[in-house]
Amino acid sequence: MKLVIDANIPAADACFGSLGTLTRVPGREISAAHLHAADALIVRSITQVNDTLLADSPVRFIGTCTIGTDHIDQAALAKRDIAFASAPGCNAEAVVDYVLSSLLTLAERDDWLLSERTVGIVGAGNVGSRLQSRLTAMGVATLACDPPRAEEEEEGGFYSLDVLLERCDVLCLHMPLTHEGPHSTYQLLNAQRIEELAPGSVLLNAGRGDCVDGLALRSRLAGKGDISAILDVWEREPDIDAGLRDLVSLATPHIAGHSLDGKLRGTWMIQQALARHCDQPSELTFADICPPPALASLHLQHALPPEDALRLCMRAAYDVRRDHDALQRQTLHHGMRKGFDDCRANYPLRREFATLQVQLSGEAVALERLLRGAGFAVTLAA
Repeated sequence: MKLVIDANIPAADACFGSLGTLTRVPGREISAAHLHAADALIVRSITQVNDTLLADSPVRFIGTCTIGTDHIDQAALAKRDIAFASAPGCNAEAVVDYVLSSLLTLAERDDWLLSERTVGIVGAGNVGSRLQSRLTAMGVATLACDPPRAEEEEEGGFYSLDVLLERCDVLCLHMPLTHEGPHSTYQLLNAQRIEELAPGSVLLNAGRGDCVDGLALRSRLAGKGDISAILDVWEREPDIDAGLRDLVSLATPHIAGHSLDGKLRGTWMIQQALARHCDQPSELTFADICPPPALASLHLQHALPPEDALRLCMRAAYDVRRDHDALQRQTLHHGMRKGFDDCRANYPLRREFATLQVQLSGEAVALERLLRGAGFAVTLAA
């Protein structure tokens, strides 16, 4: 079997080497010419898979090592009887890590407490539901909006977006991008809704860039300047709006889910799907391809203010400020498109909160509930 695979997908040899020969191509450069003799195509979210790419292609399987699938024209695949697999949930924990790190960083900068805020979560799928569970476990008030789920679950406890706009201090977007139907998410945060955000609100988008009207957001930030924004996803990536980049509090290059654990989990999930497609049994486990973390444990012995303790542990695993600074630096030096893509292609090693064991002793044992709720592995010293 001949496989064409995005050059930046990790553990490709370990996962796919036994299934065939690999041709690695940068994701944005994959073209129809690369697929003229390929049996399978393995991509990430930056490769648009559509009729043009698949023209005259013998490809019989396409896998995306990502949660999202809006870059895949599934109708085109069905028309050609091409099998398809994605990796739902593979990097959901990493995205939640990103959200918590971003909110705690902004809280420190602007001198407020996350514990005193109400967080609205739009989209309660793999990411949103995990975010709500962690925030609830940390003692943070949340409200969730998910119209498709609300229609299916009579007692789901969901609220309308209008309620979230009225009652929440922080709004986190985690919905997929859809253009049609009663629950279209394209520019769901349009100019009117952006104007309705209360002064002091925080808008965080780690879902899809086109769910927010970027011009309207830039206008609110440049004009009144009375809200804060954290953006990991953008309209027209990688040619993002430099003016908006400079106005948001934290600007990152679509890397919320870019933990090593999440990437490897996505690769492994697609390997399992391709093996099933080929009727080849696979004994490869996730543990086989996931290395131990460089920092395995941290010991807290004295009491700290709770959110200071959270920031200490979070930054031991992941510090979102590094990604903000990298995007600023790379896009200023190399231009928007190249700088944005370079940040993603050369992304530094990052592990998830769950890989860090936090040992608590003395007065620090009072932090157990908070740190465990945030996603760390917590043990109490004897």
